[in-house]
Amino acid sequence: MKMIKIESLSKSFGRHQALDRVSFSLGKGEVLGFIGPNGAGKSTTVRILLGMLKPTSGTAELFGQDAWKDAVEIHKRIAYVPGDVNLWPNLTGGEVIDLFLSMRGAAVDQDKKEALMKAFEFDPTKKCRAYSKGNRQKVALIAAFAADADLYIFDEPTSGLDPLQERVFQDQVRKVKARGASVLLSSHILSEVEALCDTVAIIRNGKIVETGKLEALKHLTRTQIRVKAERSLDHLKEKNWIHDYSKDKSETVFLLDTNHLADLLSELQNCNVTKFESAPPKLEDFFMRHYETDEEVD
Repeated sequence: MKMIKIESLSKSFGRHQALDRVSFSLGKGEVLGFIGPNGAGKSTTVRILLGMLKPTSGTAELFGQDAWKDAVEIHKRIAYVPGDVNLWPNLTGGEVIDLFLSMRGAAVDQDKKEALMKAFEFDPTKKCRAYSKGNRQKVALIAAFAADADLYIFDEPTSGLDPLQERVFQDQVRKVKARGASVLLSSHILSEVEALCDTVAIIRNGKIVETGKLEALKHLTRTQIRVKAERSLDHLKEKNWIHDYSKDKSETVFLLDTNHLADLLSELQNCNVTKFESAPPKLEDFFMRHYETDEEVD
C-alpha cells in the first residue's frame, strides 16, 4: 500500500488552473522531494492531501483513504509542518508544543521532547509573541518529531532556520525514515532535497514534469569535465555527447552526457592526460533545465 497516491489530480480556482492532472506516489519508508518554485502548485497539492481543499477532479489518497472524505482518521497518523507557523501569542512555546501533542492524542515521550528542544536550541519558556520566524518553525518541528507518525508532510519546513538548525532537521528526518515512516518534503531548497530524498517529483505550472528516483534523474544531467593533456583534444568537439567545449588556459573544459563517460575515457587513452577532474551532476542542474526560462507567479 502506498502512503500517498495521487492520480490525475486537478484543482481550479475560478479560471485559474492551479493543478492539472498531477500524479505521483510515496512508498513506505521513503522520502519524496516535491519541488518547484513558488506558485508552481506545491502548497495547493499539500492542502488537498491535508483535506483542507477539495480537488476539482482526480484522487488523492493517504494510507488508501480518501484525503477529503477521511481527513479526520488520516490526521491521526500524520504530522504536518507548514512554511509559516502562526501561534497563540499569549502562550509559551512549551505550552503550544504540549497543546499540539495533546491534539494528536498520542502518548508523549517527555525525554524525546526535551532532547528535541535541546537539539534545536529552543527556549520553551518565552511567550510566542516574542519568537522570531525561525523559533516559530521550531515549535512546529519539535511537536511533529516528538510523537511518532506514519507520515510526515513538510511544506518549506526550514524557512527561517539557520544552517545548523537545518542540519538538525535533516538528522530528524533520517531518524523517522530509519524507523519506517514516510516523508513528503515540499521545498525549493535543492540542496536539502538532494541530501534527504530518495525520489523527487518536479512540478511546473501545476503539472508534474518529472518523477523518479533521485539517482536516476541525476544521470540525465551532464557532468562537467576539466582535462589537461599533452596532445590536442579538439577532436572531442565532433562528438555529439560533448557540449560547451572551451579552453581555459592550458586546460580543456566541457560538459559530458554522463552515460558516455566510458566513451570519453576511450578517446583520452592516447592523449597523454596529466589532469582529469569531473564534477558530478547535481539536482540543481536537472531542475534548471525545466525552469531556466520560466517566470511564475502565484
